[in-house]
Amino acid sequence: MRLSWIIGGALLLASATAGAAAQPDAAYGAYQRGLYQTAFREATLRLEKNNNDAAAMTLLGELYNQGLGVTMDPKKASEWYRLAAQRGDAHALAALGLMALDGRGMPKNQAQGRAWLEEAAAKGNATASHNLALLLLTSEANADLQKAVQLLKRASEAEIPDAQHALGVLYLKGRGVERNATEAARLFERAARNGSSVGEVEYAILLFNGDGVPASESQAARYFRRAAAKGNAIAQNRLARLLVAGRGVPANKVDAAAWHILAAAQGLADPWLDNALKDLSVDERTRSEKLAAERLGMR
Repeated sequence: MRLSWIIGGALLLASATAGAAAQPDAAYGAYQRGLYQTAFREATLRLEKNNNDAAAMTLLGELYNQGLGVTMDPKKASEWYRLAAQRGDAHALAALGLMALDGRGMPKNQAQGRAWLEEAAAKGNATASHNLALLLLTSEANADLQKAVQLLKRASEAEIPDAQHALGVLYLKGRGVERNATEAARLFERAARNGSSVGEVEYAILLFNGDGVPASESQAARYFRRAAAKGNAIAQNRLARLLVAGRGVPANKVDAAAWHILAAAQGLADPWLDNALKDLSVDERTRSEKLAAERLGMR
């Protein structure tokens, strides 16, 4: 189970605007631009003017949590999040939930972590909905599974890519919902558009097999290539196989070997590819190794 840790960015900004009326927000504006020390200073000034400013407390918690502009300090982060949570801030509640589950900045406490996530999800926090769903999916109870599906649907509508991927997997497997490969493909494609490499891989597999979506080996290859460029080992492996076979892309064993090198470096061995590429010349191997090194350096 992989919980989504950083909520920041647009969702964190939404937390601020909800508590700061419609006035320009220097603290969160600085955060958005990467001016973290300025953000820290502005949030501190806001609290000097209003010691109940939950959005400013949440921002300070986020800065300490990630070590942005200040030394990373999970304990201080949790203290600021607690103050904001006491004032009803959903983002702070979501962050506290994850910290309690991980035992980060506080003793590990799964019951408390789940309670905070539930409170944040009830307030409409999409990332909390996603993480709470992941917890519920570990349960054998059907009621928990059905609740997880609803939470993932909510998070998916908020364009959380990991939630879209997770919900797509449920539709593909027919777990908690009736199996629907078309709906799975739609969700994987949305996750891919939102930058999810695992979404790209899942969508590429459906495209290649024509499962829930018209078959297209060329489109599958494009999605595999996008995910491979982001470092996804499965995508690198599948793209290498397509390049060897010339399916969806022109055959190119040097390119295939480069992707195979990168996937193997991440622990994804493939005897079939080893055999298919064993006859490369010394020059071809040198070129593939150089290409792999260039790709690794670009990430």
